[in-house]
Amino acid sequence: MTSFNVPTRDNVSPANQAIFDKLKAGLGTVPNLYATFAHSEHALGTYLALQNAKSSVTGKAREVINLVVSQVNECEYCLAAHTVIGKMSGFSDEQILEIRGGRASFDPKLDALAQLVKDIAVRRGHADQERVDAFFAAGWTKENLVDTIVTIGDKIVTNYLHGVTRVAVDFPAAPKLPQ
Repeated sequence: MTSFNVPTRDNVSPANQAIFDKLKAGLGTVPNLYATFAHSEHALGTYLALQNAKSSVTGKAREVINLVVSQVNECEYCLAAHTVIGKMSGFSDEQILEIRGGRASFDPKLDALAQLVKDIAVRRGHADQERVDAFFAAGWTKENLVDTIVTIGDKIVTNYLHGVTRVAVDFPAAPKLPQ
């Protein structure tokens, strides 16, 4: 069985070393999953460009997408990371658990987003039209829909990378959803 190590700065290309330096300066560390992208000469830079691209979906809304998609894909790494980020964004522990289940009853606009994102993720892009209509009725725009789908794609990339590599989770474990 091939195991995936988490590359260190000394084990990656000069271009990736520069990205590691930037991540360490900004975050204080290079998260294991980001470091894993550096097994490729280009993947880390490409992924970070996608993740940091301008979007009409930001802040709490983006974290709703990240949490819902990571739950659907059962990504323990991304659930752990986005639980921390979700708290930093202002969500309570209870709200984060509800969001992971595909609801946000505390905010009608985020609720419509969470329900649509879960439907898209579960149905692999074939959303129920009622969910799409509810999304628009909640005040979201066509631009928001396109950016939501791009953000779903961003999260699928990291969910799948962790699902295949199983690198160590370097964030506190996310709590299990209540049954």
